[in-house]
Amino acid sequence: MSRLLALTISCLILFAPSYHLFAQSYDFGSQSGLNKAADTAGFVTDQTASTVEDIISTIIYAVLGLLGVIFLSLILYGGFTWMTADGNEERVKKANKIVMGALLGLIITIAAYAISYFFLNYFWK
Repeated sequence: MSRLLALTISCLILFAPSYHLFAQSYDFGSQSGLNKAADTAGFVTDQTASTVEDIISTIIYAVLGLLGVIFLSLILYGGFTWMTADGNEERVKKANKIVMGALLGLIITIAAYAISYFFLNYFWK
């Protein structure tokens, strides 16, 4: 366990200061002339004007995306608990309960995402 912790800390020390090296500084919209061509064609390129429906749909998608990440984390945690149970029946049952609950939650989240996508795209736009 201490080796894993030492490796994690070493990787953080080595790679954390260099995160800015991987970022792209090229703004495709403004530097490629795409916005100028879109303005000439009559398309709206200003994204500051949002309707109430756009704000609501953005909030719904953000919440559902966050829930998907949470359930995926629970599945990974349950799988790790199951793999490290070493034959202990209580830990296996606990891990099984975690994985099944996370899968059920993930299915509900995906269904909610599909339903909200359908309603937001076909009835509001």
